[in-house]
Amino acid sequence: MKKKEKLTKRVLDRLAQELPEGAEVWDTDLPGYHVRGRRGWLALRVSYYNNARQRRVLTLGRYGTRTAAQAREDAREALAIVAQGGDPRAVLEEARAEAERQHQQTLRAYLDGPYTAVQNRRKDGKGTLDRIARDFPDWLDKPMGSLTRADVERWQAKAETADKPRAFQTLKRSYDALQALLAHAAERNVIPAHPLKGVRLQKPALTEEALAEQGTERRYLEPEEVGALFAGLETYQEAKRAQRRSSRAHGKAYLPDLDSVAYVDHVKPWILSMFYTGFRPGDLFGLRWEHVNLTFGTIRKVIEKTAHHQPEPMTFPVCRPLVKVLRAWHLQQGEPSAGLVFPSPVNGKRMATTAMQRPWATIRKLGGLPEGLQLYTLRHNFASRLVMAGADILTVSKLMAHSSIETTIKFYAHLAPDHKRSAVDLFAQTVHKAPAEALEATTPEMTAHG
Repeated sequence: MKKKEKLTKRVLDRLAQELPEGAEVWDTDLPGYHVRGRRGWLALRVSYYNNARQRRVLTLGRYGTRTAAQAREDAREALAIVAQGGDPRAVLEEARAEAERQHQQTLRAYLDGPYTAVQNRRKDGKGTLDRIARDFPDWLDKPMGSLTRADVERWQAKAETADKPRAFQTLKRSYDALQALLAHAAERNVIPAHPLKGVRLQKPALTEEALAEQGTERRYLEPEEVGALFAGLETYQEAKRAQRRSSRAHGKAYLPDLDSVAYVDHVKPWILSMFYTGFRPGDLFGLRWEHVNLTFGTIRKVIEKTAHHQPEPMTFPVCRPLVKVLRAWHLQQGEPSAGLVFPSPVNGKRMATTAMQRPWATIRKLGGLPEGLQLYTLRHNFASRLVMAGADILTVSKLMAHSSIETTIKFYAHLAPDHKRSAVDLFAQTVHKAPAEALEATTPEMTAHG
């Protein structure tokens, strides 16, 4: 015979302590609502018959996780579904399945699951995953398809007005990473469509200072700046040598003599390599002796920035001055046949991405170069000087390892103002060198129409 009591909080608290495992107590008010004893806890349940007259049991939850009032309300709702000819267990299972589908479509689930597998195949994939998780914490548990333009606008406004506002380009890198993830999910039908397709970040208005700097972001070195750069490198070398001589003279004779080597450390050959090749810093950090052919004067390697869509190695000619530099550095390093050309002086591994910032600041100061001159200017200088020297845009694009010639055209298909003036002066000279009769022939007509 069924044991019945009204399943109030006081009764459930008592039953949780004394009801044996497997024993059941049924509610006096709601037919089918009951509890079953488990090992140290109570299962809240509803028993009913479906339309096929099959007895089914729906577990509402665990007492303690669900309160007495919540369990009673859940039981009422389940019995109401039965009264209307439905099956509450089927409804619950469908709801759970839908909840699981919704979870699989959340940013967190896709980031931790399929997209992790994709990014693990890429060089900086972990950095991309970390960036998305770090910069979009409020969106991680939202279904990807529910993201809207308003979400983006709020996110950007919040980031720009924080105690430590973030630069637009920093925000754009994070947003572009998120856009790539959403495009990937849409392409694989994980979500019906890309919810933020065409939604862009709003560029902040430029300040007067920013407007004044627009023309200096991509620039080349003036001749006197090139001289200052080389002077700074020599001063750096001499300062290091003087410091080492002093150390050896004051009790540290075990330190290597720097007066007998071509380079006091990696700094000068590294900077000259960037100056003469226009390589990005990352490609110099990853440059290996296996990539360098000193006999033929070439470097053949995969460009790291474009490796994910252009994995084939590219060949770059090396000018004679740089071949001489690399020969001396190769000899100084013991003529290795493999390994990093510029390993970390601390651990012999690849240097950190910021490893050359401090040395560059020192060289810049020693050479008297402008304080705001960036290391990356060496790359811009390489391209700009090639264009001004008359190299065709396609060649410059290949030497710069741009992913498309449009990039080269956009940023480097320009000439310095003096070079432009030379071009128009050359045109004027060709006109004035024309036959006198040709010029005279135009005069009456010009006079008649004047």
